[in-house]
Amino acid sequence: MRIARTLEEAAAFAPSAVTIGNFDGVHAGHKQLIDTVVEAARERGVHPVVLSFDPHPAAVVAPGRKPRLLTTQAQRCELIERENIESVVILPFTAEFSRLTPEEFAERVLAKALGARVVVVGENFCFGYRQSGDTEVLADLGLRLGFETRVLPPVKRRGRIVSSSEIRRAVESGRVQAAARQLERPYAIEGEVISGRGVGSKQTVPTLNLHTTAQVMPAHGVYITRTRELGDRRRHWNSLTNIGNRPTFGGGEVSIETYLLDHFEDPAPIRISVEFLHRLRDEKKFDTPESLKTQILRDVGRAQTYLRRSTKWIRSSRS
Repeated sequence: MRIARTLEEAAAFAPSAVTIGNFDGVHAGHKQLIDTVVEAARERGVHPVVLSFDPHPAAVVAPGRKPRLLTTQAQRCELIERENIESVVILPFTAEFSRLTPEEFAERVLAKALGARVVVVGENFCFGYRQSGDTEVLADLGLRLGFETRVLPPVKRRGRIVSSSEIRRAVESGRVQAAARQLERPYAIEGEVISGRGVGSKQTVPTLNLHTTAQVMPAHGVYITRTRELGDRRRHWNSLTNIGNRPTFGGGEVSIETYLLDHFEDPAPIRISVEFLHRLRDEKKFDTPESLKTQILRDVGRAQTYLRRSTKWIRSSRS
């Protein structure tokens, strides 16, 4: 993938068909925009380009409303690349950039730098100083500057409009299946495997302990998950993951502990990604470690039943 971070670098992607947004999560709505821009580029014989910004514009214009992000910039680029996009522009969003009028943005960025022939946006798209431009303004500017504007309706899943904010709410309330429907893949967090307190391996079951910088975390509880190794080996396992304070062992800081259900061979993974498939139950305090271990074995049985019934979904999550 080619990534441009200045207007000068972006000029290498002209002429282009462009879609614009933050693309946090790269969800079903984003994919519709990307699919449309790829098709438009094929029709016009130009480059399909995704235009995004760093940091999130809210971090500059309204820091108090800055959202927790579902994905890092690197993750977004990887997910966008899977959708047949080879060129991404990530412009620094500064206070100066935020003051561009809609006319200045359209002329400098879209027409001159990117040589846009088609611009694809959602119907709620706003741009320019204080979001003073909307899709009608963009279409008028396109007529003047030589690009076609295509406006797409929102994507819905089970009657709800797909959005990054809706996905955040679903994940943080533990509704990971609802999040997966909107993302068209399981929500995942990744990070380094760290040493735990050693209690699990001695008194219950051995687990991988995850340290993550993810900004959006599933609600405390026990989940059926899929664990992938990041790096060269790329092994994968069905798993159970507990997020919580370990109340049976006195509580404390939040931990993310994953128990692998499949056969495991050394060496232990260094970095992993944990995909959340289904929420089994709340975290609960047990009277003894033995009682907790008994419950974990029940959870394993329920997880194995779920996974057998969901083989098709699990296979699709590996891609």
